[in-house]
Amino acid sequence: MEVDVSSDVFINRPVDEVARYSSDPDNAPAWYANIKSVEWHTDHPLRLGSRIAFVAQFLGRRLAYTYEIVELAAGQRLVMRTADGPFPMETTYTWEAASGNSTHMVLRNRGTPSGFSKWLAPFIAFAVRRANQKDLAILKKHLESMAR
Repeated sequence: MEVDVSSDVFINRPVDEVARYSSDPDNAPAWYANIKSVEWHTDHPLRLGSRIAFVAQFLGRRLAYTYEIVELAAGQRLVMRTADGPFPMETTYTWEAASGNSTHMVLRNRGTPSGFSKWLAPFIAFAVRRANQKDLAILKKHLESMAR
């Protein structure tokens, strides 16, 4: 069974600012509650083929995985896929300008758990959705407070 979770948020900041901040892996620990560390395996800046290792704490387990950037349209869309990790996962960010100089951001996680994890897919999907909603709320609060 595939996990496919989308969450979204409206952030009262311009789309270029939201996209620039949220697409920078170095900022991930500030707004992803579960991400504990980030390590670049390729040189800055972020571009197609960039590889970034993350360590996260999720469902009481330590997860280490490496994402590779497979699609990048600055200010519009970022797609990264696990090149190494517990199961194949794809994360997509999209950003669109919304009314009043705000941004509509969508965060999507899609993957296929394997082994024992495949039996937990419905629970994993629920946990991912809940985590994504919390993370987007943190991102919104952080970016909107920076403007003050």
